[in-house]
Amino acid sequence: MFTRNMIKIALVSVITLLVASCSSTPEKGAEASTTPSVTYSKAKQKLKHTPWEQAYNESLDDTENPLSSENPPITLPPQAPTDVWDRIRDGFVISDYKTLEPDTERQLRWFIDHQDYVGRVVERARPYLYHIVEEVNKRNMPMEVALLPVVESGFKPMAYSPSHASGLWQFIPGTGQVYGLEQNWWYDGRRDVVKSTQAALNYLEKLHNDFGDWQLALAAYNCGEGTVGRAIKKNQEQGKPTDFWSLDLPRETSAYVPRLMAVSHMVKYPERYELELSPIDNKPFFGQVNVGSQIDLAMAAKLAGITEKQMHQLNPAFNRWATAPHGDHKLVLPLEKIPTFKAALAKTPASQRVQWARHEIKRGESLSVIASNYDTTVEVIKQANKLGSTQIRAGKNLLIPVASHDVSQLALKKAQRNLSAAKTKKTTYIVKAGDTWWDIARKNNTDVQSLTKQNKKSARDILHAGQKLVITTTAEDIRKSVNYTIKNGDSLWAISRKFNVSVADVKEWNGLSDRSTLQPGQNLKLYIDET
Repeated sequence: MFTRNMIKIALVSVITLLVASCSSTPEKGAEASTTPSVTYSKAKQKLKHTPWEQAYNESLDDTENPLSSENPPITLPPQAPTDVWDRIRDGFVISDYKTLEPDTERQLRWFIDHQDYVGRVVERARPYLYHIVEEVNKRNMPMEVALLPVVESGFKPMAYSPSHASGLWQFIPGTGQVYGLEQNWWYDGRRDVVKSTQAALNYLEKLHNDFGDWQLALAAYNCGEGTVGRAIKKNQEQGKPTDFWSLDLPRETSAYVPRLMAVSHMVKYPERYELELSPIDNKPFFGQVNVGSQIDLAMAAKLAGITEKQMHQLNPAFNRWATAPHGDHKLVLPLEKIPTFKAALAKTPASQRVQWARHEIKRGESLSVIASNYDTTVEVIKQANKLGSTQIRAGKNLLIPVASHDVSQLALKKAQRNLSAAKTKKTTYIVKAGDTWWDIARKNNTDVQSLTKQNKKSARDILHAGQKLVITTTAEDIRKSVNYTIKNGDSLWAISRKFNVSVADVKEWNGLSDRSTLQPGQNLKLYIDET
């Protein structure tokens, strides 16, 4: 009731004011316009009863509005970059990018002249670059580091060098083990995009702590801490500066850091060189899913709704057709496909995530022979069949996990890369002014080690304009997979000679160790040149 009375009083007050204003005559209005205006003090204004006071019997609060126009405008936080290249540029700190060292300028010229190559590298980097940038940012490291795979591997996750370095970050086996990258028959952590990135950044942080300078740390990543340390000590003894540009380092290392600085300069100022870097979204491309058990990679690809090629592109660490039986069981998948994969995986029991073959043991067979025939290991068969030893009996059955495809395309590609028996073509190259071993190797689709070995040189040897170099290029192999049944008297050496392959390759393709023994009837998988 009280509220209703208050509303009535307020309405009466408003109507009274309106009537009063309408009853004013034009003469009064004119008179008012000629009368000087009167300014009331706040004290006198308070004596007047406003409609609010009449309605609620209390005065209006005259506290100053904190949101008045006199206050500064609210500043919104800056928008995050939508293109990861912008984010990389904002994080450059190794150079001031105002001047170029001559060595860097030479390397930059090569990239400018080979923009088609730059475009291919950008596309290869697309699935991985955001993740690398994010990890570099977490450690507050220079963004130049995120571009190091351009120099190391051209962003090829399966890159493999003559010195046995592998993966985006090109770890050699020993250094990979030191930094926790497991390497076995099933899996090579040096090619694991997530784990190798962590290992590379750990190593680079360690090198930076050692030398206190990022360019020296990068040089040491290429040629080793000892080499850089000795070069610094030599300059100190001679009273010379100890920055990277003043050190006497191996020729390849002397080009390695300038190459990275050239890439960084190119990313910093693409428009200056009429270069278009295809935008890469500044958001995650992939995520990880813990499958929890061994899974056939072809089946995993099907469950996720992606191709087998995409599965291997994101999971290049797996050497075989499936994840390792004992783990790690994490798969890298496109972020948008993870819900689909999880839903499909939940409906697939662990026992159905790999295909199984039932094998009846024949007289004279051993577990090693059976494992080799099925492209698996003795331990996997023992675990699958709960065997406490390698003793088996003819007539019994074994369950063996098998690939969903007869031939592992991944193994075939690996064989094509590693086999040395191939058609070759020799050409003569005349060194030009400013050429480096790396420049010449890249132009001729080879590597520095092969180039120097062919010419009985060292990467530290100085090149002279007009010098002639012999370059042997290898034609692309045309390989096929064959199964060879071992006969009495066979040896790995005899088999490798017969098929013109190396003993090391035969052992790698079939998971054999130095202590493995061959038995008649055992099958070996070989990859031979059809030509």
